[in-house]
Amino acid sequence: MSCCNFLQAINITLKAAMRNDERVIVLGEDVGRLGGVFHATSGLIAEFGTERVLDMPPSAVGIIGTAIGMALYGLRPIPEVQFADFLYPAFDQIINELAKYRYRSGGQYACPVIIRAPVGGGVKGGLYHSQSPEAYFCHTAGLKVVMPANPYDAKGLLLSAIRGADPVIFLEPKRLYRAAKGEVPDEDYFIPLGEARIVRSGTSLTVISYGAMLPSCLEAADALQPSGIFPEIIDLRTLIPLDLSTLLNSVQKTGRAVIVHEAPRTSGFGAEIAALLYEHAFLYLESPIIRITGYDAPFPYALESEYLPDASRVADGIRQALAF
Repeated sequence: MSCCNFLQAINITLKAAMRNDERVIVLGEDVGRLGGVFHATSGLIAEFGTERVLDMPPSAVGIIGTAIGMALYGLRPIPEVQFADFLYPAFDQIINELAKYRYRSGGQYACPVIIRAPVGGGVKGGLYHSQSPEAYFCHTAGLKVVMPANPYDAKGLLLSAIRGADPVIFLEPKRLYRAAKGEVPDEDYFIPLGEARIVRSGTSLTVISYGAMLPSCLEAADALQPSGIFPEIIDLRTLIPLDLSTLLNSVQKTGRAVIVHEAPRTSGFGAEIAALLYEHAFLYLESPIIRITGYDAPFPYALESEYLPDASRVADGIRQALAF
């Protein structure tokens, strides 16, 4: 068991996967000699060489297209895109090619590409380096979408993604890279995709979140405890597949739900969660579902702290749900 931060957990996991399976290839802009813009791939090229750690030109469509070809020929590529915002030029490759190979081949061909990308705000990246595009990919059949919130989950989910046969969009909240720390087993372990985690049990209401918003939810819960408010906090961990049963069991117990994410409100993934809860747990709800999100505006630089939901906004949303 080792104590490490989120970024170190990713690095450790990549090394372990490459040692265990020579088919695993890492590729992307500056992933080799530089070790990645955040140094998630630091040390890989020294151990595995330039045939398995590929420095690619700064072209997302080229990186993803190359990874798709590798996967179809039996390799296990893990392309890194420096920021999730840079996935947009490769959207056609991801949506129309990567996501559809299993379907279009009648199940004959899998395309196990694991796309890693730092996501979200909190590091003063401005509008081109701070977006949260998870809903775009959740809308596409054939893709799995994962966003861990701590080092332990990062390792277990990434190993499961690499072992699987389907393409995965593996989003890493950059704000948590060095802020999130915890104990991580030295041996391999696997967290199944599609299992949410109840981070804190409670009875007052259900708070559903993922990624970098989880610490804000926990901070809000701590602040509300002296008032006799005890939220149950759920970390989705995997958006697609979604662990709906855990959400329903919690909402049926508490009768209220608050959903928190930093992506814009309109058509954010929280809207899908709310719709599912209304469809399957309407008779258990004692108040409208509250969404606490980013705003429907380009991600700001100077006003970043105002854009991102914080513990105060989460606490206000919880009070609103309970006051109904």
